[in-house]
Amino acid sequence: MDYKIVALDLDGTLVNSRHEISDKNSDILIKIQKMGCKVAIATGRPFKGATRQAEKLKLSKFGGYIMCYNGGLIMDCSDNRIIYSRELPHEYIPEICEGIKGMDITINTYTADEIIASNSRNKYTEIEPSIVGMNLHFVDDFVKFVDFPINKCLLTGEPETIAKLEKIYKEQFKGRLDVFKSEAFFLELVPIGVNKGEAITKLAEINNVDISETMSFGDGFNDVELIKTAGMGIAMANACPEVLNAADYVTLSNDMDGVAAGIEKFFFGK
Repeated sequence: MDYKIVALDLDGTLVNSRHEISDKNSDILIKIQKMGCKVAIATGRPFKGATRQAEKLKLSKFGGYIMCYNGGLIMDCSDNRIIYSRELPHEYIPEICEGIKGMDITINTYTADEIIASNSRNKYTEIEPSIVGMNLHFVDDFVKFVDFPINKCLLTGEPETIAKLEKIYKEQFKGRLDVFKSEAFFLELVPIGVNKGEAITKLAEINNVDISETMSFGDGFNDVELIKTAGMGIAMANACPEVLNAADYVTLSNDMDGVAAGIEKFFFGK
């Protein structure tokens, strides 16, 4: 199969435990771009939180993409142009905030340059800002402050609490928002129908590529649809059981250059 689009999750997949892209991974991704393959970062991060990785992969030079907010926004790196966007309806924000009132849960959303947070600080609050390299702006009144378009909200807290909230919010927002974990301590709330699988489908349509000619790599809860949808869905050895079960193939772990190993196998027969 001649794969024309490769979409890759970042954390736990393309980047290693030190949050770095190895030279082996970047070199082979640049190599297939020179061959005409489009490369897309598929992440729950905001756009700014993935730009450093995009620069290492030279996505702007080769016309690659960043699918951020779990597929809620797709950016063309050649000109930083938004080619697809799904916004979270503001009418649901007060209801989301009311449900976590008095709980040790942080709620996050994003401007172009900052992570906006509110409600409560906990030991998980600083994880995303430290990983993506963005400033955390804590506000008193989230509902009042967020008067601009947003693509998602993120709730952070103890895994047990997040698991309970996932069940509650899935039922409460059924048919209105999609609710899922990206990590045991991260709960994502996005517009209905938004996921990485839908994003790679949209990207394939934009590029006139059949979905069978796409490849994806992932490891986390929020990568399941990406792995299921792509023509070749590849799970990292360190992936969660849901991703492993959905995958067509399991490669090495993110600390063993699993992305490079998968591309070597399916692009070059090594």
